[in-house]
Amino acid sequence: MLIPPIDFGCVGVAFYHNPGAFDMDGDSIGFEFVTPRKAVGTPVDNYRDIHDPSFGGTVETGNSPATLTIDNVTGDIVWNSPGMAGTYNIAFRVLEYRKVQGQYFLMGTVVRDMQIIIDDCDNARPKLEIPDDLCVEAGTKIQEVIRATDADGDPVKIEVLSAILHFPNSPATYTPYPPNFQPQPGEVIFNWQTTCDHIREQPYLVHFKVSDNPEQGVSLVEFGTMNIIVVAPSPKGLTNQVNSDRTIDLSWDAYNCGNADSIQIWRRIDSFIISRDVCDVGMPPNTGYELIDKVSSSVNTYKDDNNGKKLAFGADYCYRLVAQFPAPSGGESYVSDETCGIIKADGPIITHVTVDETDETDGKITISWRGPFEIDQVLFPPPYKFELWLGEGLSGALKEKVMSIAGDTTIQITGLNTAKKKFNFLVKLFDGSGAEVRQSVGASQVDLEPVPLLEKIELVWDADVPWTNNSQTFPMHYIYRDHVVAGNPTQIVLYDSVNVNINGFKYLDDREALSDQILYCYKVETLGTYGNPNIVQPQRNFSQRICASPNDIDPPGPPKLGIEFIDCEEFLADKDCNYSVFFNILIWEPNIEPDLKGYKIYFSTSGEEGTFVLIDFVENDETFLHDGLSSFKGCYYITAVDRSNNESEPSGVVCNDNCPYYKLPNIITPNGDGVNDTFRPLDENSTDIGAQCPRFIESVNFKVFNRWGVEQYAYTSGGENSIYINWDGRDAQGQLLQNGMYFYSADVVFNVLNKEEREKTLSGWVQILY
Repeated sequence: MLIPPIDFGCVGVAFYHNPGAFDMDGDSIGFEFVTPRKAVGTPVDNYRDIHDPSFGGTVETGNSPATLTIDNVTGDIVWNSPGMAGTYNIAFRVLEYRKVQGQYFLMGTVVRDMQIIIDDCDNARPKLEIPDDLCVEAGTKIQEVIRATDADGDPVKIEVLSAILHFPNSPATYTPYPPNFQPQPGEVIFNWQTTCDHIREQPYLVHFKVSDNPEQGVSLVEFGTMNIIVVAPSPKGLTNQVNSDRTIDLSWDAYNCGNADSIQIWRRIDSFIISRDVCDVGMPPNTGYELIDKVSSSVNTYKDDNNGKKLAFGADYCYRLVAQFPAPSGGESYVSDETCGIIKADGPIITHVTVDETDETDGKITISWRGPFEIDQVLFPPPYKFELWLGEGLSGALKEKVMSIAGDTTIQITGLNTAKKKFNFLVKLFDGSGAEVRQSVGASQVDLEPVPLLEKIELVWDADVPWTNNSQTFPMHYIYRDHVVAGNPTQIVLYDSVNVNINGFKYLDDREALSDQILYCYKVETLGTYGNPNIVQPQRNFSQRICASPNDIDPPGPPKLGIEFIDCEEFLADKDCNYSVFFNILIWEPNIEPDLKGYKIYFSTSGEEGTFVLIDFVENDETFLHDGLSSFKGCYYITAVDRSNNESEPSGVVCNDNCPYYKLPNIITPNGDGVNDTFRPLDENSTDIGAQCPRFIESVNFKVFNRWGVEQYAYTSGGENSIYINWDGRDAQGQLLQNGMYFYSADVVFNVLNKEEREKTLSGWVQILY
């Protein structure tokens, strides 16, 4: 911070201060008031803000109470205005934030206390005239004039405070320097020769401070802040070379800022003019450009083969570059000029995929394509034939051949489930000899999806096609909707249009408040182009019809939940001791509300409040199998969710529990004959009638005593020690105990919900025989 934490002011005159804080790494800084401390972590007792009404004071321009503000970006502190002479203390915190992958993280804070001395004086505050904020390209020389006046005619001194005055490389300067008082109006000339080293995402804050010099009394000040962003120059000299193998080679001049980190490569189909403001960096939104790759800033060539899939026949591919700079300073360059190249049309070119009818069983889609009008007919002699192939999804794998046909054509495919499925298509080319020559790039239908909102519906659409639907020549897409024509509410008619170059592929139907009792149906018509004058344009295609109602705010009623009873002991009777595949089955009464979307399933291993977690969401079901469990123990509740994502109150909680078993024997014969050699709980190999496997045991703390109560042996499960104990009749020193009767105590913790059954002490006797 460049400015000392003590300043002066006058009663009735707004007080200004700025700490002159900056971060040399280019991290963002913010400011906020805090309560002063009398010791570490201890606020001052009975502290009152300095603009508290008990201190009097009004704003300069009227009778409103005094105000105290701090600009959380620039740090400008304004107390408008003091009402009583005295010495005041304030404190503020400076916060440092670093941007990492688009998110800001707090790196550290510093708290500064400052003292403000207010006096009774007759002086008017001087005024500053500062330039507007600037965005300049690195390499630009900035020269600005800053002026100051004083209503009392007192001399003024203008100071410049900023980190950029202290840069080792090409720092900013100002004259006169050192600053001095000069007759008003005063002025300073601010100069800064920017370089690539100054490029960063955040603006540089340049603070200007003017002080007056009255003949008597306190000198008053005013602050002003100018923001300067130094922007990286665009990459230059971008050119392309179209290759016969449907790839494009790019090359550009070596980038002239050596501190750049990488070069982004952006691509779209059809030329797109980008108009930018001097402060607009990087690739603007909604231009249709897609980031396809990123290379080192030291590289100046690139081959685009579309990730090995090759580029589309007949399409005009356009490219631009953007330079990126490393963290923490960050920053992006202006976008480069555009270069475009058309791929030779020597393969089939799909031109339309439009949905004619939306239906679950008899949906219809029309597909059009054009043959290879630039193919080498010597290498690939006609007549040509085509196969049309279909796949599910916007870019799913091909599923079936639809038909074979000769010549360019438009055909309609019927019998499709266009209501619930999406489709994509591909055309294969065969020459006169019947050999397959080439395949088109696949093209999908337009997929339209609704996003219900309160009293409105948002539409979002997408398509995976080899042309662009984001064209400056054809910028409008058209919205069709029902409930428009009076007397014919089901008729879908043209309702509105949207400029996708401004709004993207989305539309908000909010021209009127929509009723949540009406099902509104929509379809969208898109317009696109290959950017090739030899291919008829625009490519007009309709989406499927979709229907939706706006959201409401009323949640559904809670469901009634049950859990299927499983006799734990009977279930485990024929299972071996290592069995660990458990499950629970939930059942509930279906919610009959018409806008029900489904049910959320919540689970807790303990059943305690605050421990339930969402484990699944199911639609149109009345049961739920929760499998893959390590035991039966657990509790559940479910909620109902409607199409507006309103969630009901929870159902009642239902639980299932384990059936633990742990029984200890009364005799061991540690003679090495392999029978009863160790003391261990009964299991499936025990000879005792009714013996079962130990199950659902968390821990065992076992002790052996002689008849006088003296401890002979102790064992605690955990780690390598299992719950099976396997005591071989030896004492704690490893010596075999004598024949006779001994007594044991075993504190056992069971894996159960019932807290009363969770811990038990098993005690009894054991006979050692040799």
